[in-house]
Amino acid sequence: MCGIAGKITGGEPVPPELIGRMCDAIRHRGPDGEGIHVEGPVALGMRRLAIIDLVTGDQPLVSEDGQVVAVFNGEIYNHLELRADLERRGHSFRGHSDGETIVHLYEEHGPECVTHLAGMFAFALWDARERRLLLARDRVGKKPLFYARAGDALLFASEPRSILLDPAVPRDLDHHALDAFLVNQYVPHGLCAFRALAKLPPATRLLWRPGEEPRLERYWSLQYELKDGMPVAEAEERLREAILEATRARLMSDVPLGAFLSGGVDSSVVVAAMAMTSTEPVRTFSVAFPGTEVDESPHARAVAERYGTEHTELAVGPPSAALLPRIAWHFGEPFADPAALPTFQLSELTRRHVTVALNGDGGDESFAGYRRYWQLARTRPADALPAAVRRGLARAAAGLAGGTEGRSPLPRAARLAARLAMPPAHRYADLFRYFRDADRARLYTLEFRASLGEADPLRHVERAWEDRAGLAAADRLMAVDLDTYLADDLLAKVDVTSMANSLEVRSPLLDHRLMELAATMPVRRKLRGTEGKVLLRDAVHEWLPDGILDRPKQGFAVPLDGWLREEMRSLPEEVLLDPAATDRGVFRPDAVRDLIGEHREGRDRADQLWAMVNLELWFRTCVDRVVESPDELPTLA
Repeated sequence: MCGIAGKITGGEPVPPELIGRMCDAIRHRGPDGEGIHVEGPVALGMRRLAIIDLVTGDQPLVSEDGQVVAVFNGEIYNHLELRADLERRGHSFRGHSDGETIVHLYEEHGPECVTHLAGMFAFALWDARERRLLLARDRVGKKPLFYARAGDALLFASEPRSILLDPAVPRDLDHHALDAFLVNQYVPHGLCAFRALAKLPPATRLLWRPGEEPRLERYWSLQYELKDGMPVAEAEERLREAILEATRARLMSDVPLGAFLSGGVDSSVVVAAMAMTSTEPVRTFSVAFPGTEVDESPHARAVAERYGTEHTELAVGPPSAALLPRIAWHFGEPFADPAALPTFQLSELTRRHVTVALNGDGGDESFAGYRRYWQLARTRPADALPAAVRRGLARAAAGLAGGTEGRSPLPRAARLAARLAMPPAHRYADLFRYFRDADRARLYTLEFRASLGEADPLRHVERAWEDRAGLAAADRLMAVDLDTYLADDLLAKVDVTSMANSLEVRSPLLDHRLMELAATMPVRRKLRGTEGKVLLRDAVHEWLPDGILDRPKQGFAVPLDGWLREEMRSLPEEVLLDPAATDRGVFRPDAVRDLIGEHREGRDRADQLWAMVNLELWFRTCVDRVVESPDELPTLA
């Protein structure tokens, strides 16, 4: 696991000191070493977190004739099979690292090499003979990769801050990206908070020659159309085998490893599979929120006891004043999923004991685990009503409830009625809306609103919906989540918070072969009434305690609402009404004061306040000045 960075120009030599600084800025991603290749207009660099082949696994990776050079971030789980085939074809390896297979695969298959890889990865490869750069990202987007054009040059890096160290790259902000962040809690991968930067989408490769425009090609898409009618017992057996195999592959390591254990179904399944496939006792790590409704630690302990793991638990409370700017700096773009807080602290704890951890990401998106899947299915009959009737019902419900804001039954019913009036694509996108149109109209300044024009901050969800036309309803919803929420929120959260602590996290349930198998399973076997993950639960029921399988899904929840009324009561006011924040021209100070007051009085405004606070912390740590190390970060009072 590493962080990578580089710059290729049309002929102007790249200063080695620039690549050195770009790599130093992501030292946390690879504290064990650095590798740099600079040859005139070509510069590739990396920071290494040594996991496999500790002695001879250094980078950059170079072909036998020196014409192909690559830097790589991630893990290739099928590298031993690939290596055996490549050696039969006459290729010579200098070491035993998994990343070295990429160079030789490219020599055999060119840009199609990426389709042979099973794992999580982002890499950059320069072909001197063809004068061609290849950038590629894994199928689901576990590993990030940013890039930018600057004159006749192309730069890339694992994090935005590395690219922005080049003075040739402007630091102008994209207001559409900031608006999309406030609505979604994350910046979708079609946008970047810095206008000059772009994100390589998941399952995509970029090809570029100096003097030409970059060409993006999608090389994989999960297919749901072909359903396998195998008997249920056979399907469950195949699923168990696939989970065990995916887990076994992710146990390859020359350093200690463990697992995140939340007490939910997915992480519990992974821990069970580890215990059944590992030759060593499993180490598990979890967080607890003592005295709150979101505390899942008793369930995590039950799984740990079942498999005799060496279990470590961390009690988590409101974050410290020093932690919030640190997390904002590491993300590099605004990010407001509250689960980033415990994930960061869990990663910090885990890294004290191991270098690699497995987790349960991906189960919901393959096995229909989210409540919204069956909730949306129940709204489909309403589409038979004329649109005018549905709009009338929505207006009536909103009037009866006094609006659509709040979590009590009447506002919730009003929101449901409002969604029934929407087309299906808008209806699903609306579920992700943390800032509603009324919030934007109330809180944004006139100048900020004017800069947005007619941009739709949920267009990426609607586009993903349109791209998956023809699928069964639940398959379509899972596909949309795979292409949006999973990559841009959940996986970004885990990658950034874990790599901030130099911890590698692997996700067996995101093995693309396991996902392809799950996609062939009929929806009716995954979703039954209001119960999701039916097939997965039935397949692993003998692996887990009954209490794990029987309780409703909770997710990695954080008691943010209470924190912002009690222990962190003063934070929104101190951050958002500071002169530096009010002078930015994004939010109207009087509306911000009203929002803070409403939350203190009992109306739940936690989501909006948290997004606004994190936006301001991002301004302070990533925009106002260049901060190359977390040791230089400003602190909250």
